[in-house]
Amino acid sequence: MQLKAPTRAKYSQGFMPIGESDAYCALIPGLPEDLAKICLALVPRSQFPVMGSVSKRWMSFLESKEFIAVRKEVGKLEEWVYVLTADAGSKGSHWEVLGCSGQKHSPLPPMPGPTKAGFGVVVLDGKLFVIAGYAADHGKECVSDEVYRYDSCLNRWVELSKMNVARCDFACAEVNGMIYVAGGFGPNGDSLSSVEVYDAEQNKWTLIESLRRPRWGCFACSFEGKLYVMGGRSRFTIGNTRFVDVYNPNDNAWGEVKNGCVMVTAHAVLDKKLFCIEWKNQRSLAVFNPADNSWQKVPVPLTGSSSTRFCFGIHDGKLLLFSLDEEPCYKTLMYDPAAPTGSEWCTSELKPPGLCLCSVTIRA
Repeated sequence: MQLKAPTRAKYSQGFMPIGESDAYCALIPGLPEDLAKICLALVPRSQFPVMGSVSKRWMSFLESKEFIAVRKEVGKLEEWVYVLTADAGSKGSHWEVLGCSGQKHSPLPPMPGPTKAGFGVVVLDGKLFVIAGYAADHGKECVSDEVYRYDSCLNRWVELSKMNVARCDFACAEVNGMIYVAGGFGPNGDSLSSVEVYDAEQNKWTLIESLRRPRWGCFACSFEGKLYVMGGRSRFTIGNTRFVDVYNPNDNAWGEVKNGCVMVTAHAVLDKKLFCIEWKNQRSLAVFNPADNSWQKVPVPLTGSSSTRFCFGIHDGKLLLFSLDEEPCYKTLMYDPAAPTGSEWCTSELKPPGLCLCSVTIRA
């Protein structure tokens, strides 16, 4: 393994500026940097929050992309399913990590800011980003421009730079290490066509080329380095659109595909394909293959759940269907696209402790 040690700034006569000595000290005194990084990557995940308090160097390394890369290289990268569940009495919600490897369910620290709806969720570099949304706090209703990041290693939330345009019910996705948001509703209830991109390295949002038409209630995903935006509506008085807006970051330009999905209630990307459930047919998966822009239908069996409403999750290369209806003997449906024909469907013991509002998978 060849890992480059961070560049050390040069100062005359060994002088180190006050406040910076901790930032430039060795990760583990007496060990080469690459070996020290491997040692930290091998520590059990449960100890990461404690490790982050040891020094600024350790915290900086735990927060970096390199830490995830080293964890992956030494075979310690873990996959965890995070769910947003409704609190009892529907008075709020909270994030919780499911016990994917035999561990107990564990709640996350409360997210800062007021409770929101219509927000966006994206995973980047092992971190969870919760973006904008519609907030109602102390009787005051507003569309938010706030962005929060949850670090799954350090188990903490951080407030990031605000967006240029406050919005809710928009599309968002990660493409080539950048986060894109498109469309939605603005502060005045107007349908938006504006698009902006977030650079995590600079903690900065930048407006880019707008959509060809306003869109709200839409969703986004990434294929082959391009952003796909589909579903939703352009105007209240205009029906749902099947047009798919496709953005190429290399050209900073939008293209169009005409056979999209409409009125989507759940979606997830798995095995380089998009899985959707449409409102008009909720006992069937609509599967999009971007290689030829084709769609196929996969019936959802009644095994485990008779629900017609689902929230999607992903674990171990399989699609999880969390029921949105309360059923006494409910089991999570699981679809394995790699299984032999006729054996794709089974049930999973993984399920949220309450009504699942949102689900994401984080590898860290």
